[in-house]
Amino acid sequence: MMFLLEFSNAIQDFIETGGNVLLVIGVLIFVMWLMILERIFYYMRGHRQATKAALTAWNNRADRSSWQAEQIRGAIISRVSLALGGNLPILQAMVALCPLLGLMGTVTGMIEVFDVMAVAGTGNARSMAAGVSKATIPTMAGMVGALSGVFATTWLQRTAKRERLKLEDRLLLDHASVSKLASK
Repeated sequence: MMFLLEFSNAIQDFIETGGNVLLVIGVLIFVMWLMILERIFYYMRGHRQATKAALTAWNNRADRSSWQAEQIRGAIISRVSLALGGNLPILQAMVALCPLLGLMGTVTGMIEVFDVMAVAGTGNARSMAAGVSKATIPTMAGMVGALSGVFATTWLQRTAKRERLKLEDRLLLDHASVSKLASK
């Protein structure tokens, strides 16, 4: 119990040192990672079911060689691909927002340093240190959030592309009939 209290106090001190922008960055990173975890769980569970349904729908078709069948195949692949992509554009926007919010923290911290310098002069190093920490901590947090998000979204994009290509390979057209149609 004591450990949780100390941990809570340490986090509260960290947020106070970094300022309000750090709190916004923390909430953004938390939401971003919730969305990343949702995508991972979808890839592990939901995508398998969607792939199975797509394969069943395709294999139950009698016609897999006409132009219409090719269009239906493309539509099936597109639906599964859209589900795979899910929140990736939103995640990419959140990743891009992290360093921008860190930069905003830097600017607000430096404004505080200049305010202290204007009021107390340049000799009060202790007062300026609080502003400097408000400038550097949000920057660090924004960069950490952005870097972790870049790695995660890159992995999610590669996985989505790989799964789409696998599905394309498994939804086969009957090429013998297609080549007969093309030669007529």
